[in-house]
Amino acid sequence: MTFQRARRPEQMAARRQAILAVARRMLDEKGVAEISLRELSDRVGLAKSNVLRYFDSREAIFLEVLDEEFGAWLADLERRLGRPRGRKANYASEIRVATTVAESLVDHRLLCELLASMAGVLERNISMEFARDFKTRSMGNIAAFAQLIARQLPWLPSELVGFFAEGTVVLTAGLYPFSVPTEPVRAAMAEMGFADPQQRFPDGLRAGLTTWLIGIAAQSGGD
Repeated sequence: MTFQRARRPEQMAARRQAILAVARRMLDEKGVAEISLRELSDRVGLAKSNVLRYFDSREAIFLEVLDEEFGAWLADLERRLGRPRGRKANYASEIRVATTVAESLVDHRLLCELLASMAGVLERNISMEFARDFKTRSMGNIAAFAQLIARQLPWLPSELVGFFAEGTVVLTAGLYPFSVPTEPVRAAMAEMGFADPQQRFPDGLRAGLTTWLIGIAAQSGGD
């Protein structure tokens, strides 16, 4: 695609969205670490210097995609959870919520990949101004997630629900990379009889989140 110089605010916004759309398409083809700013710029049809008029850096582009993905995931999770239900015995309510959160994350693989790359890669080449803005939005997303969980499980202490929400992001970021090993590692794991790494991700996420919510409920005197 080719572009004329954007001058009006709506043209600038349209150009930013075009760049983000190309970044998304490229993420369908390869991982974040494999996409260079030059390759992305070529696909957009702009010089690197022109792309940098709209975003701080290559990393900032993918952080914007992450922010959009998080919002889409929250909307999907809210739909899956449905209306809040009454508390059930044997931690059935906590298990249902934790399982739903885990399953929804597994279905949002791009979000998981970007979360896994956020701290170690994507936050390493951005300006302080962009970092401040992104972190504000990121904490707002986590707070919205915590509020969603609190509406489903209103008997749990709010501070522990907040810990669960932030912990979910950290657990996802930590587990996901192990689900997409290189081919030599995958072959070695199969030879050694290890479980399928792709299956270990949803299993580990579900077990971790369920244990966390049951632990919070038990700590707060629930059963």
